[in-house]
Amino acid sequence: MNRAELLELIRNGENSGVEFKRDDIRPEQLAKEMAALLNFEGGHILLGVDDDGRIPGLARSREEVERWVMNIAQENLQPNVIPVWSSVVLDNSVMVGVIRLQADSPDKPYKAKRGSAWVTFVRVGSTSREARREEEGRLYQAAHLMRYDIRPVLDTGFESLDLDRIANYFRVVLKRGTPGREDYESWRRTLVNIDILAEAAGTTAATVAGLLLFGENPNRRLPQAGITAAAFPREEKDYETIDEELIRGPLVSMLSSRKRVVEKGVIDRAVDFVVRNMGTVAWLEGGRRRRKRALPVDAVRESIVNAVAHRDYTLIGTDIEVSLYRDRLEVISPGRLPNGVTVEKMTEGLRAARNELLKEVLRDYGYVDHLGMGVRNRIIGAMRKHNGTEPDLIEEESRFTVRLWKKPMSR
Repeated sequence: MNRAELLELIRNGENSGVEFKRDDIRPEQLAKEMAALLNFEGGHILLGVDDDGRIPGLARSREEVERWVMNIAQENLQPNVIPVWSSVVLDNSVMVGVIRLQADSPDKPYKAKRGSAWVTFVRVGSTSREARREEEGRLYQAAHLMRYDIRPVLDTGFESLDLDRIANYFRVVLKRGTPGREDYESWRRTLVNIDILAEAAGTTAATVAGLLLFGENPNRRLPQAGITAAAFPREEKDYETIDEELIRGPLVSMLSSRKRVVEKGVIDRAVDFVVRNMGTVAWLEGGRRRRKRALPVDAVRESIVNAVAHRDYTLIGTDIEVSLYRDRLEVISPGRLPNGVTVEKMTEGLRAARNELLKEVLRDYGYVDHLGMGVRNRIIGAMRKHNGTEPDLIEEESRFTVRLWKKPMSR
């Protein structure tokens, strides 16, 4: 880092990736800031800079401070790290120490020593604080140390699942035989083996994925399950709606022996909501008036399936949102993209999933592209073919949005 870059960081102030500290703070304080940044997206700690941006500089020699920083990184962080250390001398001979912590570290969650305990810290804006239980869970999930979708859900069991729908999955989708309806023990073993049920604390409970896919009433124990759908008459969200629906229940549909839908699940009901409210577009072709749906159904379905398959189900109290406006459709999925996925990687066909079991079962039903090219072909390709528009794929702090435009836009 050169002087100009350092002064620019200081001028912009503390934020989610930059922390100012003196070099006389307690080791526990520095370890806390390092852990919080590592658990976010990495960043810089500037030693010798006050909170208000004044620059008193290092109070000790560069070598002494470097040894101090490296010792804290080894002794006060778990797992220990080797940060990138540098120093910058400003025009008035004041020296600032720079600790750079790598982004997207694979070893989350990082814990800092506090007394005799090890504590997980997270970065929230320009401050660092102790992680809440659900935040720590998401860090374990991001590091592939915990799969949330196969966790048991307390106070549920075999009776919480729709056996008819599960039997339909085995017989029609997988083309496999099933135990007799009254053979409870055979069903229990089968469903434990495929993670629809899980054994925990001496009992058998439905897993998160089991409830989402085949639950009798998933929202009873998973209030974050489901979709809130609304159609608005104009281009902004308002209290006035054309249609709205809280879509609840199991994700997948019941199928006939010919794989025709006989009882719709959440995914197909959400697609139906969009289809009945999206409207049409008309144009003249050779003197004749032509008309078609405002959006391609393949792109609509893929957007909804992706939201259902990849949303962060540890975020409680927030639904997937499907919102239709006069000029567009927005599908908003709670949580950031999973496991190092970026928009660019997604459009190239990267097959990384937050909820592996959900994804695999949805693939069995044909909802998920087995090559991982759903976004590229079914969303981007379908929109280009339909009306020549480019969909917007937007990652924000706590949600991911797919935006499909009804008409070509002049940009």
